[in-house]
Amino acid sequence: MTMNFEQARNNMVKNQVRAWEVLEPRVLETLNRIPRESFVPAPYAALAYADLALPIEHGERMMKPVVEGRALQALALDGTESVLEIGTGSGYLTACLAELGRQVLSIELHQDFVTSARQHLAAIGSNHAEIVCDEAIHDFDPGSRRFDAILVGGAVAEIPERFLSWLNPNGRLFAVRGVEPAMHAVLVRHSGSARFTEQPLFETDLPYLAHAAAAAHFEL
Repeated sequence: MTMNFEQARNNMVKNQVRAWEVLEPRVLETLNRIPRESFVPAPYAALAYADLALPIEHGERMMKPVVEGRALQALALDGTESVLEIGTGSGYLTACLAELGRQVLSIELHQDFVTSARQHLAAIGSNHAEIVCDEAIHDFDPGSRRFDAILVGGAVAEIPERFLSWLNPNGRLFAVRGVEPAMHAVLVRHSGSARFTEQPLFETDLPYLAHAAAAAHFEL
């Protein structure tokens, strides 16, 4: 029997995402419109709308749909923002951000992810995102470019100061921060004059971004 992805998508939004306090209409409409199954590895296509963090290559995994919804809602995009995504992964959140923001730059360490994400976005007609291969913790340099919103797609032990330096005044950054098993999603706001405020959102966990895990400590 062929799976009805549209019905599964509607059920995900209604029974999972809305139930987890994602109520922003533009976010719900985007999740209802973007075909998540197009971004999920083929062996897991039937699970595209399950309440699972699905594995992709390189030890990475997609966020659960409910976490994706909460992240998008926290950024509160109104369609005018320049957005930076750190960690493209499958490209699904890239597509969502491209629907919700004005302009998206997504950086990804793995070239095969860059290639496949570009293909997935092209296949659904999404053309408002630029995806480049780069490393975020040490190498990426946006030059004079700054962003109204940043979504960090992998966990960090601590939010690097360089990430915060890429925010415009009044910009906001979503990240999952902490050391396993105690990780929390947070929203950081740039309050101006190099001041930042952090709002805890919910507990969750993600694989770390490359080079973003806590340093190992050895006890004698």
